[in-house]
Amino acid sequence: MPARWPLFVLRKVGALVVTLLVSSLTIFLALHLAPGDPATAIAGGTKPNPENLARIRAEYNLDDPWWSQYLHWLHGIVTGDLGTSMVYKTDVSTLLTARVGSTALLVLYAGALILVFGIGLGVLAGLRGRVTRTVINVVTTVAMGAPTFVVAIALIAIFATTLDWLPIYGTGEGLTDRLAHLTLPAIALSLSYVAYVATVTRAAVDEEKVSEHVETAVSRGTPQRLITRRHVMRNAVAPILTVSGLSIAGLFAGTAVAEQAFGVNGIGSLLVDASAKGDLAVVQVISLFMVAAFVVVNAVIDAVNALLDPRTALEGAAA
Repeated sequence: MPARWPLFVLRKVGALVVTLLVSSLTIFLALHLAPGDPATAIAGGTKPNPENLARIRAEYNLDDPWWSQYLHWLHGIVTGDLGTSMVYKTDVSTLLTARVGSTALLVLYAGALILVFGIGLGVLAGLRGRVTRTVINVVTTVAMGAPTFVVAIALIAIFATTLDWLPIYGTGEGLTDRLAHLTLPAIALSLSYVAYVATVTRAAVDEEKVSEHVETAVSRGTPQRLITRRHVMRNAVAPILTVSGLSIAGLFAGTAVAEQAFGVNGIGSLLVDASAKGDLAVVQVISLFMVAAFVVVNAVIDAVNALLDPRTALEGAAA
């Protein structure tokens, strides 16, 4: 481990904290400035009772200055008090606890598909013959541009309606049943990312195949399998790991579409419902959670890259 590793870690932690603070302020202001009155949405009806509106505003501090509301909300986030849902009339933490497991399992499932098929197809395209390469390139090009909701409709039509192989709605009970229910959502969520990772992996392999150290190994008569393992794949790990991690981090934002399409009871579908009902307390927390997940995964990727290549930590500390 390099001597400047502690400085690298401190730099990453500091950047993580600053990013989360800026993100929290951006999310709060965006929702605060959005058109519509949260109190009116909670009260319901086109002409709610003024006394009822006043009570709601007092209960949720809606009459306070925006900076006071933000500090109050931020203090609650830091201390573990996520607030109370304006629509569901329960703690936001309770709502998230009941749903976060389904979203986490969906993201893990989709992430596994990205790592296995994205990297696997990219390596095949980079190392196999022209026919295999062409087929994979065509498939990944089409898949990369396919929106999640379009893929979801196609999967439902093929594997659920026509073939009746997999369930299309709900979360299921027990691990095996839950995995069966999450298979189609995971495929729909990860397909474009699989194509993207495969494309980047193929490019990284192609770049390493024509590098100077590989040509030197070939001239020395090193067996091809050793060249592939020691020189090509080992040096292609960094970009592959980076893009794979970024893709997995991006899954959190896409869960809303996949969960809504397949009726998965996760935080993505909760975000859609809360947004439609104007439940700012829930929307703010889930939005911040998704940003935090993305930033944390990026920080972990940087740390792993620094461990694999100490020069990364040295450059980061010097910066």
